[in-house]
Amino acid sequence: MATRLLRVSSALRTYSNKTSYVKTSRQWRSTAAALQQTLINQPATKITTFDNGMRVASEDSGAATATVGLWIDAGSRWENDRNNGVAHFMEHMTFKGTAKRSQTDLELEIENMGAHLNAYTSREQTVFYAKCLSQDVPKAIEILSDIIQNSKLGESEIERERGVILREMQEVETNLQEVVFDHLHSVAYQGTPLGRTILGPTENIKTITRADLVSYVRDHYQAARCVLAGAGGVDHSQLVQLAEKHFKNLSTTYEGDIPLIEHCRYTGSDVRVRDDSIPLAHVAIAIEGAGWSDADNIPLMVANTLIGAWDRGQGGGANNATRLAKACAEDGLCHSYQSFNTCYKDTGLWGIYFVSDPMKLEAMVYNIQQEWMRLCTMVTEHEVERARNILKTNMLLQLDGTTAICEDVGRQMLCYNRRIPLHELEKRIDSVTAKNIHDIGMKYIYDRCPAVAAVGPVEALPDYNLIRAGMYWLRV
Repeated sequence: MATRLLRVSSALRTYSNKTSYVKTSRQWRSTAAALQQTLINQPATKITTFDNGMRVASEDSGAATATVGLWIDAGSRWENDRNNGVAHFMEHMTFKGTAKRSQTDLELEIENMGAHLNAYTSREQTVFYAKCLSQDVPKAIEILSDIIQNSKLGESEIERERGVILREMQEVETNLQEVVFDHLHSVAYQGTPLGRTILGPTENIKTITRADLVSYVRDHYQAARCVLAGAGGVDHSQLVQLAEKHFKNLSTTYEGDIPLIEHCRYTGSDVRVRDDSIPLAHVAIAIEGAGWSDADNIPLMVANTLIGAWDRGQGGGANNATRLAKACAEDGLCHSYQSFNTCYKDTGLWGIYFVSDPMKLEAMVYNIQQEWMRLCTMVTEHEVERARNILKTNMLLQLDGTTAICEDVGRQMLCYNRRIPLHELEKRIDSVTAKNIHDIGMKYIYDRCPAVAAVGPVEALPDYNLIRAGMYWLRV
């Protein structure tokens, strides 16, 4: 039997050498060089800043379609307890008609162009964007400027939208992943703006008035906090002219005190919403991560990739790359898990979210913490190299299409005040070593207080003190 295996191995080596199905190190270097050259040859991001502080940023790929949008440095983080939910409410109201267009006119105009108009609100940003044919970019920008600056905010529309948002909140309550992450923020950043939800509490939605909406727009939709971003078939000089024409009336002064971002203090703690009628437990465990511009963010992203994600539907078994995925597949520890690295301006949450059977919770938490301790002490160069390659691949795949690129441009302009070139990002990822991961682990993970949020049949989830005790190893 051993002789036969040796013969097979020898035959495979001979076959591989003849057919070149196995790449040599020289070929790998050639492939890496070709990738780097491709990244360097990506269209440059052109940036123009106006006297009022507004910025225009675009990446022209010459595509037949384009995505253009306004990225505003304003979200639920700038709200208070009384008006929490107003940013998301305002996002809804922008599509309900303007001084020159009724809601029906707006919808027909967009549909006749074959365009797509959308918006979303996050904790730190509000975004309005349109995807259209490249020749329709001027019309799309004119529509965007109209809905953002000239919304009617009629009382009847406000009352109608109030009901829509309340129904949306009910739908969100059925998405347990969203519920868990809202709870995670509420305990990790308790007593700070990041601890509030984006939609706001029901009481606020029922009482928000037109004056609240007008006040929020006046205070936060400032020119210096706006970026007009474009990607695809866009001409930068044309975008600059369109911005000068349509956004010249954006406010540049504050009537009262200038709103300042409040540092959000992280607190290690837990919240558990026990509901035994739910078949599976949904749990998130996180530690405080780094902000967008922090130098530690790239190593934390590589560490996040090292933990990875797994779903029982994907199979893999003993052939899973990560130890945690292998343990989940072999021992049935969970139905799925995914690591996450959520960033904000000055802080972040780095952790893992998983869905598990009630009686597997203790074993799952144990395996997660064992893997976290490995990150801090024993992760190898080979594992880090694999994670670097996966991270680079995922980042490039996420930039597939004009909308994804436009979003990347707008977000990075608000977070970094520039667009990080892909070849620079690749170099920064490639510079991460196993020692960097050990150092980052010791700084952010080892012996740190985690934030825990759990919903469902969570009786068997270990006590917080036990989870806290698993954040370090005692060696003799």
